[in-house]
Amino acid sequence: MALFDLPFDELREHRSTSAAPEDFDAFWSRTLQEARGHDLDARFEPVDTGLSTVDVYDVTFAGFGGHPVKGWLRLPARATGPLPLIVEFVGYGGGRGLAHENLLWASTGRAHFVMDTRGQGSAWGGGGGTADPVGGGPAFPGFMTRGIDAPENYYYRRVYTDAVRAVEAARSHPLTDSARTVALGASQGGGISIAVGGLVPDLVAVAPDVPFLCDFPRAVTVTDRHPYREIALFLKTHRGRSADVQRTLSYFDGVHFAARGRAPALFSAALEDQTCPPSTVFSAFNAWAHEDKEIEVYDFNDHEGGGPYHEAAKLRWLRAHA
Repeated sequence: MALFDLPFDELREHRSTSAAPEDFDAFWSRTLQEARGHDLDARFEPVDTGLSTVDVYDVTFAGFGGHPVKGWLRLPARATGPLPLIVEFVGYGGGRGLAHENLLWASTGRAHFVMDTRGQGSAWGGGGGTADPVGGGPAFPGFMTRGIDAPENYYYRRVYTDAVRAVEAARSHPLTDSARTVALGASQGGGISIAVGGLVPDLVAVAPDVPFLCDFPRAVTVTDRHPYREIALFLKTHRGRSADVQRTLSYFDGVHFAARGRAPALFSAALEDQTCPPSTVFSAFNAWAHEDKEIEVYDFNDHEGGGPYHEAAKLRWLRAHA
């Protein structure tokens, strides 16, 4: 697919038309307060993986509603002191994978926590193991319209809450340094990391790659690729519901979390990306509140973005932060 979105000069200045609800902050304060009414109950069980350079722990903690959420904590073998902490969120449809996967960040001498995404983990990779025990109203197949009738019911209210609790769980381990915590992820994981960046005030860095869940008003009209297409197909059947749906989505739009971002950030965008169009990524990047922010742009890439080239960019960038 050739370039299809705004010209690059316009991308650099692009701003979303999405407006944050007046009670956005109150909604999220109330949501997190309710979640913290449940004991975090973070448990770390060592896993025999056969690896000699990385120790892996099977993690369970209480997320939204006190529901059990899984994760992996990976540490450099025989680590003895508090380590910089990377908290990673995964892409749409994927899960935390298997214990021996995803060894990059632990190989740098950092602690690495990967959160399983509730209800997902069955579309690619090594799978997941976290159920979503909350029901909902009629929804298009997938996750984008589950509970879309109201912000209180929406699927991503649970996921974003799980993500904040994941940071708290990872920080509770004695070998992690809570003062040096980074949130990152790609696609859906990038969108979740932006939300965490707006909800957790003391991160040292955030690194969202080709992030999903940003600038919903533009995303659902500029691309016909899934997962955003799920929303359009829902509205194709439920005629006249657009205003209600956009109201719900406004509580979960990465643009509004970005406006509350209080840490340095490294974004990435791909100019041929039809899954997460570059204009939606720039909407979040341009809204990011912290003045120390950068964006890497990959001119001729689709949703794979920078791939290993961007991993190298993150490795260089994070040296100054954690």
